[in-house]
Amino acid sequence: MTYAKQYPIRWADLDPNGHMRHSAYNDYAAQLRLDYLTDAGFPLAQFAKLGIGPILFREDTRFLKEISPNELIKVDARLAGLSEDGSRWRIVHTVYKQDGRESATITVDGAWLDLRQRKLAVPPVELAQALSQLTHHSTYAPIERRPKAE
Repeated sequence: MTYAKQYPIRWADLDPNGHMRHSAYNDYAAQLRLDYLTDAGFPLAQFAKLGIGPILFREDTRFLKEISPNELIKVDARLAGLSEDGSRWRIVHTVYKQDGRESATITVDGAWLDLRQRKLAVPPVELAQALSQLTHHSTYAPIERRPKAE
């Protein structure tokens, strides 16, 4: 499924030029990922119980059209990659202006961190399955796990 939500632009999201500041785009993408995980049965409290959490290795934002004050934006998430065990993932977010035009794309590469051992972790099967339910982005490709360093 393509997971998407709408968000109103707040005063705090604006820069001195009167349009949405660069880091706000990434904030909305992060919020959407957390909303998706919550809706899939993994709220923050569940991550605390499991002792794991999401981490990012890369966040690439491409700005296409400016967003103005008081716009209602839509942000979606599509899966662009997933390792076989669900330990690594890539998600592409598209941010849409109120009129439906694309405003930005945000690509994130992430994984799961064992919060006790501070090492990468394999998530529970249910969590990997939840991620795999996202609609695949046109660039989807399986992610190969890197071998452990000797």
